[in-house]
Amino acid sequence: MRMNRQERIDTLRVAMLRHGIDAYIIPGSDAHLSEYVPARWKGRQWVSGFTGSAGTVVVTAGSAGLWTDSRYFLQATAQLDDSGIELYKTGLPDSISIPAFLLRELPEGAVVGLDGQSYSAAAARTLEGLLAGKAIRLETSTDLLDEIWDDRPPLPGGPLFELPVEITGQSVRDKIDAIRRRLRQAGADALLLCALDEVAWTFNIRGSDVDYNPVALAYAFISEQEAVLFVPSGHLTPEIAEHLSAEGVTPADYSCVTSYLSALPGGLRIFADPDKTNTALYKAIPPHCRIVEGITPANHLKSIKNPVEIAGFRNALTKDGVALVRFYIWLEEQLAAGERLTEISITQKLSSLRAEQPLYVSDSFHTICGYAAHGAIVHYSATPDTDALIRPEGLLLMDSGAQYLDGTTDITRTISLSKEPTEAMKKDFTRVLKGHISLAKCRFPTGTRGSQLDILARKALWDAGLNYLHGTGHGIGHCLNVHEGPQSIRMEENPVALQPGMVMSNEPGLYRTNEYGIRTENIMVVAKDSETEYGVFLSFETLTLCHIDASLIIPSMLSARERAWLNTYHRMVYDKLSPFLNEAERAWLQSKTSIIEAES
Repeated sequence: MRMNRQERIDTLRVAMLRHGIDAYIIPGSDAHLSEYVPARWKGRQWVSGFTGSAGTVVVTAGSAGLWTDSRYFLQATAQLDDSGIELYKTGLPDSISIPAFLLRELPEGAVVGLDGQSYSAAAARTLEGLLAGKAIRLETSTDLLDEIWDDRPPLPGGPLFELPVEITGQSVRDKIDAIRRRLRQAGADALLLCALDEVAWTFNIRGSDVDYNPVALAYAFISEQEAVLFVPSGHLTPEIAEHLSAEGVTPADYSCVTSYLSALPGGLRIFADPDKTNTALYKAIPPHCRIVEGITPANHLKSIKNPVEIAGFRNALTKDGVALVRFYIWLEEQLAAGERLTEISITQKLSSLRAEQPLYVSDSFHTICGYAAHGAIVHYSATPDTDALIRPEGLLLMDSGAQYLDGTTDITRTISLSKEPTEAMKKDFTRVLKGHISLAKCRFPTGTRGSQLDILARKALWDAGLNYLHGTGHGIGHCLNVHEGPQSIRMEENPVALQPGMVMSNEPGLYRTNEYGIRTENIMVVAKDSETEYGVFLSFETLTLCHIDASLIIPSMLSARERAWLNTYHRMVYDKLSPFLNEAERAWLQSKTSIIEAES
């Protein structure tokens, strides 16, 4: 019998009582701590109904709460309605953290449980330390969901495929050699890889086990003597297994990784990222081994794209730009003809146009198509119940992207569906654009971190007493995760310096609850700019090819340099896309990218 939400929470509480657990934590992650997770690990969603990519549920005998960040405040409020689960908004001054909540709610000597396979070693260590002051014990070996979730989906089992060196620009053997050099520099003998994108990048493999991210379930262990790839039985074809063997890789079964780690010899120095390694696997490393912690060499190497990968990004973004031109032309024509359009139907149309492009694999994330007030929900996801009718008025925010074999795309555009948008809309849009341009055109010395640049995207908003609470930029994988690290551009400190070859987003925004949302996002690559007596300077090169809605711009609010950047960008968009368009499409794009003059 299918249980409703309250019955699931009640059943969980019965299981907690049976195991002597006073509070149970359910994160939204899988055994690889992924952003998007296979159905088997969507336990937080199964219990709470909340579908956002970030959030954690905590259940005690008498209460239940969901913790999530500002991207999901509005979404969580709607999805938790009548659930009995209280929303706790992280990142706000008056927010209570999960550890503080547990310390407040539980008596001394209580037990907090969680599934150590879906909780990072670093987070578990921190939580354990915070709870120790009240003698609260953290139990990480009990998967209560497995006991109560009768129809829990099995592990995914899709086949792997290889990316040829003509696309990756580097062989598996060369990548493993580069990793080994970094390990020696770090004083380590071996490396444990758990993050799916790090494994996929290292071995030039891709899969379909996770929605949107073309990765497959896998772990890896690399030492000076061997490189072991742990994948579920049947994932590897004989041809891929043979090719990997020729590259010095030994395949092993996915389920054997724990026993393999447990049998490691003494004295081995193993490099592992505690933020990317689940606590169950971390604890499987024998105590006679020494763990060297940090961001893995694979993650650092993956973040710096080689020339072949960057060329692939250019190809992918050209194809994406063509699809976007055809989509916005279609949207205008449909609205003018009075056709019935909804958030879901136009999302499907955009996906179909992308799918017509060569080397298309899938969308790179669930498209955020927010019309009018829905645009203010930062990570809005249209459902049949919320699917808004698109009318020829107001603002439409679309954040979308695609996976192509030669690159990954991520773009947000906000367009006006009104013939004359309001002055308030135009002011907000132009302030966001000013921040976008300021970041896009900046120069900065080698060693600069993303947190040092974040203010450039926000200053025009801060000057007006406005702000947005999400990050400004994230790394983007090459036919991999659309959100990747270790670099970022955000207010919070991140010690990773920006380096040439890093591909990143530039996406400031502004959101007015129950009115509209605005975000302008392009993909950029970090490049060497110049060298002076003060050292080497870097800059960003914008790669995305799509017009920015000029009807929402107040030219007088832009400086001469900002207008010059925008006009140069629009000229690049037209020049690079027009060869792939027909005459009518070229004329439309020319009108959208015409020169913006200063107002007299």
